[in-house]
Amino acid sequence: MLKDEDRIFTNLYGYHDFGLEAARKRGDWDNTKAILEKGPDAIIDEIKASGLRGRGGAGFPTGLKWSFMPKESDGKPTYLVVNADEGEPGTCKDREMMRHDPHKLVEGCLIAGFAMRASAAYIYIRGEFFVEANNLEAAVQQAYDAGLIGPDACGSGYSFDVFVHRGAGAYICGEETALIESLEGKKGQPRLKPPFPAGVGVWGRPTTVNNVESIAVAPTIMRRGADWFAGLGRENNTGTKVFCISGHVEKPCNVEEEMSIPLRELIEKHAGGVRGGWANLLAIIPGGSSVRMLPKSICDTVLMDFDSLSAEKSGLGTAAVIVMDKSTDLIRAIARLSQFYAHESCGQCTPCREGAGWMWRVMERLATGNADVSEIDMLLEVSTQIEGHTICALGDAAAWPIQGLMNHFRPMVEERIMDYKNKEPAAAQ
Repeated sequence: MLKDEDRIFTNLYGYHDFGLEAARKRGDWDNTKAILEKGPDAIIDEIKASGLRGRGGAGFPTGLKWSFMPKESDGKPTYLVVNADEGEPGTCKDREMMRHDPHKLVEGCLIAGFAMRASAAYIYIRGEFFVEANNLEAAVQQAYDAGLIGPDACGSGYSFDVFVHRGAGAYICGEETALIESLEGKKGQPRLKPPFPAGVGVWGRPTTVNNVESIAVAPTIMRRGADWFAGLGRENNTGTKVFCISGHVEKPCNVEEEMSIPLRELIEKHAGGVRGGWANLLAIIPGGSSVRMLPKSICDTVLMDFDSLSAEKSGLGTAAVIVMDKSTDLIRAIARLSQFYAHESCGQCTPCREGAGWMWRVMERLATGNADVSEIDMLLEVSTQIEGHTICALGDAAAWPIQGLMNHFRPMVEERIMDYKNKEPAAAQ
């Protein structure tokens, strides 16, 4: 269990003011100039040594991502873009950071931007996050007024600007290249890669897109050292992580914990346990709605980190833990998620545009039982035709919840079909 002194987000619950004066008392902006004086390469090396992996879902090594940016300037601007769109169902961590601890993100933008030799940061925030955007804009202005960012950031001689851009409410804009398209004022649709954003990003310039949490933890890592961060969790899965716990628990919450904490311990220590006790657990989606669900038998022992969940054919994703007890209609729940992904498909790729809607319609029939058992295999086959065959990962996100249901609860689906068939003659008489 994470010690209080190892917490990075010390105002996650908003018990204190979000403003600059209170943030400084919590340790933010503490001699940031000294961090910048280490130089861009030293900062990147420190982030690499910490083992920090992207907190937006993919888990790509953050320091390595930063190192892809050009080392020599061609005299034109380069950018850091912060993905604050957070549209994944079940996920609500970034909004709490921006509402209650925005200076951690603003300072993180400066340090990460300096390390990548970027000219400015654009924080692309979900349009529905009204209070969060207001607080973030206030924090940015406070940082400008104090000389912490701007033409001479923290007295370092480095010029760096931070802009807050409010999105217009589309899940697809959480994908980094669709976010870039939207930031440019175009329809939010993913781009083909390559070229990757580090080569050709926003306005055709080198760009790195990072999640809010990935950037917000950088200042603390630089102050406390890579060894401290790497000492939390287990190898290749290091540091702290903010988990969102929702669904059938006694106390739904956000909580910062050590990576690799057992899933059961996470729920019982911080969320008051499963409603009706652990024995009442049916399944958990461990990383936001786009990863495969796990049955209770796996949840008993699985660790909450990238590699442990990947080994169980699921994923840490955004670490949004969705708990479902035995009162849950799992088939109906997955049908509802299928509807979400069908609705949010941008329509650019044929497998996703046609397949996501088709899978949703089949799931709706499976939820009532008005289907044939043979359709389960057909549904799984179509899911594999969508997965991995689209420009972005929305096709995967549409396929994986269904695959998780069938991997672990196929007998439940078959039983519902049989029950429906057995009732049909009675209904016809």
